[in-house]
Amino acid sequence: MSKVEAFLTPEEEQEIISAIRVAEKNTSGEIRVHIEASSEKNHDERSLEVFHLLKMNNTKDENAVLIYVAVNDKKFVIYGDKGINNVVPDDFWNSTKDVMQSHFKQGNFKQGLVEGILKAGEELKAHFPWQIDDENELSNEISKG
Repeated sequence: MSKVEAFLTPEEEQEIISAIRVAEKNTSGEIRVHIEASSEKNHDERSLEVFHLLKMNNTKDENAVLIYVAVNDKKFVIYGDKGINNVVPDDFWNSTKDVMQSHFKQGNFKQGLVEGILKAGEELKAHFPWQIDDENELSNEISKG
């Protein structure tokens, strides 16, 4: 079993997908989680590449958020599209990363991801409240590389 497969149990993956549904329930924003073993590239570059591969740059309000995790490298990146980046407080992504990292350092990856997702969802809800014509533009499933 690869480190990617061992990173989360199937039950933990379902809890993360549930957190994405909860976070997206009151917003037009989209949140995805991508997990892979490692990257030859700089992790910021790779997260941007994955963002485009998952077509997250095509949301109507440019308000998609990717949580990218490179398991073997022990690195993660939160990448927000320009619509959300333009409206969140300057320290928002760093404070979200800090919340997640405190759980990750204790080996509690699921809880770190869930808290990061819910924190991003609250911010998305504040700036991009759900409208009657909103639809789920992207899958909630965890993608793996």
